[in-house]
Amino acid sequence: MELMQILPFLLVASAFVLMPGPNVLVIVSTSLVAGKARGLQTVLGTSLAMVVQLFVAGLGTSGFLLLIAEGLVWLKWIGVAYLTYLGVISLNNFLRNKKSTEPNATGSFQRGFWVSLTNPKTILFFSAFLPQFVSDANSYTFQIAALSLIFWLIALLIDSSYALLAARIRNTFNNYDLNRIQNGVSGTFYLTASGILAYSNRV
Repeated sequence: MELMQILPFLLVASAFVLMPGPNVLVIVSTSLVAGKARGLQTVLGTSLAMVVQLFVAGLGTSGFLLLIAEGLVWLKWIGVAYLTYLGVISLNNFLRNKKSTEPNATGSFQRGFWVSLTNPKTILFFSAFLPQFVSDANSYTFQIAALSLIFWLIALLIDSSYALLAARIRNTFNNYDLNRIQNGVSGTFYLTASGILAYSNRV
């Protein structure tokens, strides 16, 4: 890999992570409702899921992706159902003016992990994106591993920033009267993420 390959990779990878998809929305929602620690634990969950996705993408032949295509479709709809469930719970709390139950550390981690893992669009993106920055002059496996690590670090940094920013907003306005608003915003975020995943074109 050369510098002229790395710079475009950094720009495109950063733009992809910055886009508000299911990962970002679940991180922000958790931070708004439960605070910084739970938001960062959600980031750990999404980050671990991304390791799995990068590994699968690294196996990356078109034949392999065709082999698991049906499984990716099922994975997508499991993710849609899970996000819809989270959205309905939050909006139910909003409508009842009921204080939401903050997730514990394990719950936050699992929420981030499953929301991220059940987004097959990420695997397809990695499979199409990473090989474009591989040079014939060096080991394919080494370059894919290096690019995957760089992408993972970018995602960890940006997702953590989203969590910290949302937690700061929460701390600024944190009182019981605003809990209903937090539930409404979180429910909207979850259902938006569900819609994004449901209408993704590739799977």
